[in-house]
Amino acid sequence: MSDLLIQLKTYSIGALGVFLFWYLGLPLPFLMGPLVLCLITALLGVELQMHKWLNFGFRTVLGVAIGSSITPEVIASIPRMGLSLALVPVFIAITALVTFPLLRHAFKLDKVTAYYGAMPGGLQDLLVFGEAAGGNVRALSLIHATRVLLIIGIAPLVISHIWEVDLLARPGSAATDTPPMQIALMIFAGLCGWWLAAKLKLLGATIIGPMLLTTILSLSGVITQRPPAEMIWASQFFIAIGVGSKYVGLTWQEFKRYVLAGILNGVLLAMVSAIFIEFVVILGIAPGLNAFLAFLPGGQSEMVVIAIIAGADLTYVVLHHILRIVMIVSFAPILFRWFRR
Repeated sequence: MSDLLIQLKTYSIGALGVFLFWYLGLPLPFLMGPLVLCLITALLGVELQMHKWLNFGFRTVLGVAIGSSITPEVIASIPRMGLSLALVPVFIAITALVTFPLLRHAFKLDKVTAYYGAMPGGLQDLLVFGEAAGGNVRALSLIHATRVLLIIGIAPLVISHIWEVDLLARPGSAATDTPPMQIALMIFAGLCGWWLAAKLKLLGATIIGPMLLTTILSLSGVITQRPPAEMIWASQFFIAIGVGSKYVGLTWQEFKRYVLAGILNGVLLAMVSAIFIEFVVILGIAPGLNAFLAFLPGGQSEMVVIAIIAGADLTYVVLHHILRIVMIVSFAPILFRWFRR
């Protein structure tokens, strides 16, 4: 079967997942529906394939959504996030002390794979940098896909139970209510920002580049609206398929080693995150929902999707995830030199 037919089949399975979740009234149908159904079909041995550039392209929507939410008032509030951001290095250090030994010694992974597998960052970023450092890409893919799947499976339940957020609500205005010029500017900011960030080799170029360019256009009054609901739903759809299709070709040995490692790693990360979230809330540093999404160890794009729908402070959430991945990647060479010694 040609790649195009496999991709069309994959998108059809994802669309069926959306319909089933929507029909059953389950939360986040455009995210959880495709993810769950693609996961099940992948485990049943069905060949799935996600077009890489399509996946990357729709991630730019999240960057545009973040950038268009940044106003002068939001910029003025950033210094008040300083104490919360200062907790991120401590969070990374504790999670490394807890999860790295698990992957290194209990699951016998090499040091590079264990490090990038243990870290709470974006799935795509950690795969790219882990591969460049000589890690096991298949292991990293399964470990992080499992962690992200676990976290974004639990997060909606917690959010709807504690904060009573309607996760079936429309995540923005309708496309028909958005001026065509605004949509055109958003598409331009997304694609151009991605291209510029990729040229500059910025971390998370598909989200960071569009976010920075859209922020400039938003602060200058050129972009005045956030992406319509249809664009947000499309980004959820393709991100979900990308995660679910990681399980294609899973063997029993890989399940016992890598998927189980991802489950245990995700549970440990969630436990450490819960301590920090509680600490932030008790001290009054940030509201509970914002702290929950900022310190939860899901992927950056997945957490942004949930933050948009839940109505959380996007700037607060995104800054924490960006700082986390920057520190993880920046400290890696130092740690590897120490490992070699």
